[in-house]
Amino acid sequence: MFKFLAEAFKVRDIRRKILFTLFILASFRLLAHTPVPGVETAALKEFFQANQLLGMLDLFSGGGLQNFSVVTLGLNPYINASIILQLLQMVFPKLEELSKEGEYGRERINVYTRFLTLPLAALQAYGFYFLFMRQGVVHPLTPLGVVSLVITLTAGTLLLVWLGEQITEYGLGNGISMLIFAGILGRTPLTLAQVAVNLRAENFFSFLAFLGFGLLVIAAIIYIDEGARQLPVQYAKRIRGQQLSGGGETHLPLKINSAGVIPIIFGVSLMMIPGTVGRYLDAVPQPWVQKLAGWLVTFFDPASTSYIALYFVLVVAFTYFYTAVTFNPEKVAEDIKKYGGFIPGIRPGRPTADYLNYILTRITLAGAVFLGLIAVLPSILQNLSGVAGLSIGGTGVLIVVSVILETLKQLESLMVMRDYEGFLS
Repeated sequence: MFKFLAEAFKVRDIRRKILFTLFILASFRLLAHTPVPGVETAALKEFFQANQLLGMLDLFSGGGLQNFSVVTLGLNPYINASIILQLLQMVFPKLEELSKEGEYGRERINVYTRFLTLPLAALQAYGFYFLFMRQGVVHPLTPLGVVSLVITLTAGTLLLVWLGEQITEYGLGNGISMLIFAGILGRTPLTLAQVAVNLRAENFFSFLAFLGFGLLVIAAIIYIDEGARQLPVQYAKRIRGQQLSGGGETHLPLKINSAGVIPIIFGVSLMMIPGTVGRYLDAVPQPWVQKLAGWLVTFFDPASTSYIALYFVLVVAFTYFYTAVTFNPEKVAEDIKKYGGFIPGIRPGRPTADYLNYILTRITLAGAVFLGLIAVLPSILQNLSGVAGLSIGGTGVLIVVSVILETLKQLESLMVMRDYEGFLS
């Protein structure tokens, strides 16, 4: 692999993409360590040590939340806006039609997502200020100071969205995923080291079991991510003038996990909202509101059984949902028919679309259940072992491995394109 990376780095265009991506990621890490004024750092660290949910949020902000930096909110508002827009496509037919209009439709939906990110980021910024102020972490501000803080944190999120789009266009990999990857990678080694120290202090064999489980999880993620059902597709020969052309057989790969890491990101982002709202409502001087706030905090505690079960269901549901968004059996069947192809034993057209949907539904079930189990197993192990941080480390490793695999595939495709260009020229 290192030889492949060295060969890729020698190519001028690919080297430019890699260096540009590294520059953006370094800028993101610098922003994550640029705190806003008026923060009690010691009190903030103590508060985070006692709150696992905020630790999970800090993981996705790359340490920006624990530092209360200008990018405290991370990309969570943008991810939540993306979830809302994709759910609205199932409700409003015009949005669904817009999503099917190719590049233009996707660009318009991206514009709507950015507009929705703005109020979500502002609301979340004020919520964090209110929460941290009640804990004595942030000094009380004047109304003008609050407005200034909300604008700063909202601008930080919009800046991250812009940086992610720059990576997608000029760099390597998906920009949003790469920023989340960089944030997790910056926090995961420390989290895993703390877990390892705790396990080693209690039981050396538990420490070895933890390492073995981590390697097993990484191997399973790679195996499932590379797994695919290869459907044979035959193409009939065509007569052009006096000659026969075309024909042959190829394969249509249907991946076990077509959604990649997106369901995990969507699921975690959605599960964080109720707990955050509960802590915000806890300050309302109404008994029924405080009771509701207490229920939200308890039900959505990352260590609770209810949180684990709901998280698993959400990951499975989002896997099916995102697979349906990215893979259209009707369009694939129509393209196969257009070029004179057919699946042996299946008639072209609608029967082919039904067959593809039949196969995809069943193999996606295996991928969705696996993804859900990988997502919740660290939390289950944390409850059994009593060692904090396992759930954070497990989720981080899952996302990091998936993003690395996706980026390497894109890098490999760029190398293949470069070889073809050299051959044709």
